[in-house]
Amino acid sequence: MPPSRFLVLALALLLASTGAQARDQFRVCWSNAASALPWGYAAQQKIVAKWARKYRISIDVVRVDDPREAAQQYTAGQFDGCTMNNLHALTLPAAAGIDTTALIIGDFSAGNDGVLLRGKGVRAQDLRGKTVQVEENSVAHYLLVRALESVQLDEEDVTVAPVTEPDAGFEATAASNPQLAQLQARGDSSLVYSSHRIPGEIVHLLAVNTATLRENPALGRALTGAWFELTTRMSARDDKGAATLGAIAKNAGLELADYHDQLSKARSFYSPRSAVAFADNPALPAAMERMATFAFKHGMLGKALSAQSIGMSFANGVVVGSPANIKLRFDSAFMQVAADGRL
Repeated sequence: MPPSRFLVLALALLLASTGAQARDQFRVCWSNAASALPWGYAAQQKIVAKWARKYRISIDVVRVDDPREAAQQYTAGQFDGCTMNNLHALTLPAAAGIDTTALIIGDFSAGNDGVLLRGKGVRAQDLRGKTVQVEENSVAHYLLVRALESVQLDEEDVTVAPVTEPDAGFEATAASNPQLAQLQARGDSSLVYSSHRIPGEIVHLLAVNTATLRENPALGRALTGAWFELTTRMSARDDKGAATLGAIAKNAGLELADYHDQLSKARSFYSPRSAVAFADNPALPAAMERMATFAFKHGMLGKALSAQSIGMSFANGVVVGSPANIKLRFDSAFMQVAADGRL
């Protein structure tokens, strides 16, 4: 393990042994986002409990259906960690001053988010002048902006409107699965842009309160161990792997075919080594800088005076934004420990 990562964990262990706020009971939440569904199964099958016992702690894993609501409850201090996407991590806890660490990077969207335009044979250029339904300040909204940029348009060239019911008429819409798939199934629109065009920009992770993690490294070890035990099962090319995916879908109330479809449109990091490689790639800071610009322009960074007001730290000492105000940390230390077989 590189010295810097060793020192991070050594410091965390020291804080845990000497700091007053070491604990043995924790709460984390997961939502109905496809990337988060395995956590429900991991809790049900006692995988999380097994790893928690190894480190002499307990972890309560709670479902909060709506991804944004889950991130908001974490921000409010109701949970020690939560599944969320990178936009939520930046604009909810980080923007609220809650120092947060991306403990585990699960995947990035590679088609689970898209822009639909009514009609056949249409292209992204044809969005000009259209009314686009989208949940404002969501990753779908971010994707819409990226779609417009790809054809030298901007938001002033369209009318952004709130999302209506899925079966209502629309000129265009930006959406995420499962709603995206439901709209596509109607057969009266074309997918003119999707997240497969921006690999590595819409990222799904398990975020943990940084102070809690530093004071209680056992929490990070237990969650990381449970996650990669489960992803090993999920990625197995045998009957056990198929059974695991089927059980996850059933536990979440999904048809297996729908779950397979969503998995096929994500680049999942089933091994800790692949997750570390992504976290340490210099493309990640660039993607987050772009996302911070979007968030600031849309008033999502609280009282921030600029897109650089909130600091984000990455591998090799890279910082995007203010080094004096780091509130979001992409730290691969625990994933590296898993990759090294040291959990």
